[in-house]
Amino acid sequence: MKKLSLTSQKIGFTAATALLAACLPLSAAAGTSGDYQGAMPNKGQYNVIFHLDAGGVPAIKKTLNNIENILHDPRLAGKLHVELIANSKGFDVYVKNNGFEDKLKHLQAEGVILAQCANTLKELHVDRNDLYPFISIVPSGMGEITIREAQGWAYIHPSAPPEQL
Repeated sequence: MKKLSLTSQKIGFTAATALLAACLPLSAAAGTSGDYQGAMPNKGQYNVIFHLDAGGVPAIKKTLNNIENILHDPRLAGKLHVELIANSKGFDVYVKNNGFEDKLKHLQAEGVILAQCANTLKELHVDRNDLYPFISIVPSGMGEITIREAQGWAYIHPSAPPEQL
């Protein structure tokens, strides 16, 4: 292992110190003193598509809670459009008698679009009648995400809780 000269070590320390000093004003401007209230909404409308491709109660709960949280962010009140697209094992969110019917109906009443990938139903041999009747079917989940992103929608894909990885 090559030893650094004392001069190289001093130069490295000086560069690191300069970088830290340059960043301090940025962190202060970001509100590290406790006064930062988050990003300010400067648009009239925000659109977000949530992607659920993992099944099981923990993954579903996490995604639905994320949607609830964004719906109740006061900065986005009256400015938000949300869609939940399920594909792959994420179709579990829409299966009848899964315990999420009331939550899904509540989200839909709040304006959330609830969409299921038709390709998943075909590939996994899921009967449309096994899903809640108030769920919309789109030709493909990936197509839905592609179109929404091209329209400027933000894409959120909550990761499955660690016990499911």
